Amino acid sequence: MAREVTLLDFWPSMFGIRVRVALAEKGIRYEHREENLRNKSPLLLQMNPVHKKIPVLIHNGKPISESLNIVQYIDEVWHDDAPLFLPSDPYQRAQARFWADFVDQKVFSTGRRVWTTKGEEQEAAKKEFLDTMRLFEAELGHKPYFGGESFGYVDVALVAFYSWFYTYETFGNFSIEAECPMLIAWAKRCMEKESVFKSLPDEKKIFEFVMQLRKRFGIE
Repeated sequence: MAREVTLLDFWPSMFGIRVRVALAEKGIRYEHREENLRNKSPLLLQMNPVHKKIPVLIHNGKPISESLNIVQYIDEVWHDDAPLFLPSDPYQRAQARFWADFVDQKVFSTGRRVWTTKGEEQEAAKKEFLDTMRLFEAELGHKPYFGGESFGYVDVALVAFYSWFYTYETFGNFSIEAECPMLIAWAKRCMEKESVFKSLPDEKKIFEFVMQLRKRFGIE
């Protein structure tokens, strides 16, 4: 099943990163195709004609879009390859999906507002971002991972943002670790996994990328 797997991706994308982590966790070999989002490839437009965005996983010629959907697909298709991301218990599965969806609803938008705004608007974004992080820390509690003793679905969903934390903190002038030490301890624990460490871009490289975006957007 793994003989024809291709990932259409863009290196700083936290949504692409989570798919890379999931593929690495399962030990799936794949072809990685880097996309230029300002000049999207015909393959991307063909494989995701609705949203025209990355990531897209192409498995035996068939496309799967939307990162959380892709991670679930990977878990279901390669279910014999440990680990399983989603728990078998229906209630726990529902909770994992809830928190992963909450990542997409809040973390991306509030984090983006931190580095794209100034003044009162930025202060409001910082507060909302940190409030969101505190909710995740409360959900994590004293567990090693969101999935309990094992690295799971919510961990895959959220750890992809860890490379961006430095950028949020630098432009927002705050410390996530000071506010949410257990959450950062979790992120560092995740980074000890080869699948995570090798999939996440360097935080300084992300920062340089965002600096270029700010110049392009006229945010100075």
